[in-house]
Amino acid sequence: MAGIATVSRITWLVERAECLFPGGVNSPVRAFRAVGRPPLVLERGKGPHVWDADARRYIDYVGAWGPAILGHGHPQVIAAIVAATANGLALGATNPHEVELGEAIQAAMPSIERLRFVSSGTEAVMSALRLARAATGRDLVVKFAGAYHGHSDGLLVEAGSGIATLAIAGSAGVPVAVAATTIVLPYNDSASVARAFAEHAARIAAVIVEPVAANTGVIAPAPGFLEHLRETTRGDGALLVFDEVITGFRLGLGGAQARFGVTPDLTTLGKIIGGGMPIGAYGGRADLMDLVAPAGPVYQAGTLSGHPLSMVAGIATLAELTPARYLALEETAANLAGGLADAATAAQCPAAVVRVGPLLTVFFRPTAPSDAAEALASDSGGYARFFGSMLDKGIFLPPSQFEAWFPSMAHGPAEIEATIAAARTAFEESVA
Repeated sequence: MAGIATVSRITWLVERAECLFPGGVNSPVRAFRAVGRPPLVLERGKGPHVWDADARRYIDYVGAWGPAILGHGHPQVIAAIVAATANGLALGATNPHEVELGEAIQAAMPSIERLRFVSSGTEAVMSALRLARAATGRDLVVKFAGAYHGHSDGLLVEAGSGIATLAIAGSAGVPVAVAATTIVLPYNDSASVARAFAEHAARIAAVIVEPVAANTGVIAPAPGFLEHLRETTRGDGALLVFDEVITGFRLGLGGAQARFGVTPDLTTLGKIIGGGMPIGAYGGRADLMDLVAPAGPVYQAGTLSGHPLSMVAGIATLAELTPARYLALEETAANLAGGLADAATAAQCPAAVVRVGPLLTVFFRPTAPSDAAEALASDSGGYARFFGSMLDKGIFLPPSQFEAWFPSMAHGPAEIEATIAAARTAFEESVA
């Protein structure tokens, strides 16, 4: 169980960080402001656990925000990275590992006929939408309220994740003219999609969607919603872009597109395909991807794109993702979600546990949300109390009501049972 150290190395490190970084962090959610706790400084991870700089151990459900599907420090992944360092780091030309990882992704996701590696999910989405605009000759892009597709200017409009956590409507520094090229609609609202396409016929370049919304917490697509997006975009000549940075290789080898049977024109990936190293990728139909330089006129480049260490980490990770292991992970997530729901009920705490495959969120509201507006109406104060109680019991959850939990293949029955046991008390303590 986590305790409070008399002399805290974390406090010392946080004070130094605050003199260096805006808000003391290099990504806003790490500041823990939404849950009213001092930020953690994490020093190492192994399997389902992480340790802070004061040597306290936690069962981890943040999972590096998604990449750690195998757990932390997986021996095959570490061995691959160590071996690759002996050959140097970035070499400035195509590396054989780029080809190997690209082929593995293509084999798992047949809609990706060509792809381009980049260094982050933000970069992948930015590049995919540039390509969509070039391919269609149109400027407008449809996104859904609460969806976070990275921090490029045009997409920081009613974004989720850290934006929702900090209650910021958008972002300073985004020109009005750029924001005006983005149409924001409610997730799971097919009627609003139809109206937007009627009003802006032949002007929308693409619809970008998280096929499972995961940045205002996990929200499942309503039956027929993704299919409607596919039919509507195809009928209008717009492109359908699936942002699978979170869902890609999380919901199975084929991602959300295989799980729901809907094929996009373009897909963006990140997180798991890099095994914990910085990475992103975008890909799709060959005729579209062949518009990207040097094959075509859409310019995009990156000094560290296809970095050998990211490539070998991704190769080693994907090699471990067998159908049997996905089934076991799904069972782990189902047991966790069921136990949490039972614990909330026993504590008479109004909480809805939403799970899609091995992704879940505990919403502090009586029913599962269907869109961002409903998710944002959750009791963030109740979640903050729950988070703090769980952290004190050695369970590390996302420090925001509006994030997904990421159980890993390293979580076993002991970790799940310990988490549910801690939650029984934490739900009681969260009730105001």
